[in-house]
Amino acid sequence: MLEPKFLDDNRTEIRSKDCAGYLAYRRGQRTLSLFSSSGPSNWNKVVSDAEKIVGYPTSFMSLRCLLSDELSNVAMHIRKLVGTQHPLLNTARGFVYDSKNNLQMRGLVVLLLSKAAGPSHGASNILAQDMVSGIYPSQRNLAEITELIHTAFLVHRGIVDLKEWTVSDGPLKDMQFGNKMAVLSGDFLLANACTGLAKLNNTKVVELISSAIGDLVQGIYYENSSNIEENSLADVVDVAVWEEHAFLTHGALLAKSSQAALALAKHDMESQRLAYKYGKHLSLGHKLNSDLQPFVKSSMGEQLSFSLTAAPVIFHRQIVGQEKWHQQLQQAKTLRNQLDYSKLLATVKSEKGVSSAMDFCCYHSNKALEAIQAFPSSEARSALENIASAITKF
Repeated sequence: MLEPKFLDDNRTEIRSKDCAGYLAYRRGQRTLSLFSSSGPSNWNKVVSDAEKIVGYPTSFMSLRCLLSDELSNVAMHIRKLVGTQHPLLNTARGFVYDSKNNLQMRGLVVLLLSKAAGPSHGASNILAQDMVSGIYPSQRNLAEITELIHTAFLVHRGIVDLKEWTVSDGPLKDMQFGNKMAVLSGDFLLANACTGLAKLNNTKVVELISSAIGDLVQGIYYENSSNIEENSLADVVDVAVWEEHAFLTHGALLAKSSQAALALAKHDMESQRLAYKYGKHLSLGHKLNSDLQPFVKSSMGEQLSFSLTAAPVIFHRQIVGQEKWHQQLQQAKTLRNQLDYSKLLATVKSEKGVSSAMDFCCYHSNKALEAIQAFPSSEARSALENIASAITKF
């Protein structure tokens, strides 16, 4: 993947540049991580410690929106879905804080990068006086906007395909109502984010975040149109394609928000590029870590289910080839023609798909760590280093 052309074109050109770099990394030692043995291994502790540095818990960054009359009305309507299996309920429960998925991670990273970079030479002394805990108010607003956009897309993704509805999901009318609420709630959050974005009064930042929203839409479109889960036997999917889709859906928003945070403080283009690089590689590493969880933490007797587009599966498919993968899928099917995920997991773990995905995660962690070494040594930079190191803990 190439970085955006910062001066004249912020559209991201996706290529396999990172995959080529990863292959070179694989030829070296796997212990290249600059901070592999330091920093807390518990993700929640890393996040908690980092939140103290930026001045307040980032789980409350969107509190103004949460307490608005409009969203209170939305919450009242969502209560009608209690007792159903509509995914909007889980999204609503995790809106403020979700210890498993860390919904507020993006805003936290934006604030930490803002503080790590500090005031720029181009910023006026008057502007510097407005800083609180080393962060400009506009940068805090941007962190909130980033979280609102991310949450809006989480809500939108909770729309249920009613063609797959079963009685166990809940009454059909409730599921239909849940879909309407998902569309309207997501639109409401996105509208609030766009209003806040306009108030920043920075054309460059508006352009960056708008392009990130476009990337998210494109990534979700790819997911829905390709429908790889159903066509897994025929589709040719390699690591470069996985990385392209992962960047659009998981990396673009954080990468471009990180760059935008430094643009608000009038930092030079090189500093903005490094912030973008950190956000991109951290997001991809975090996604790899998430994809790896079913493969490294599965236990006997546990009901398994994982995506056939998870990184370890993609690596495995690329290693064994399409023909052998086709045979392995057939062998993993039960008499009812359903996938036995336990058997398929054992098949994937028998090759190097899992270890390759782990190495790829370490590679992206290293690239994120390298990106922030140019920033002055500080507690904010240390927190960013700890976060980048934590994604390699499986």
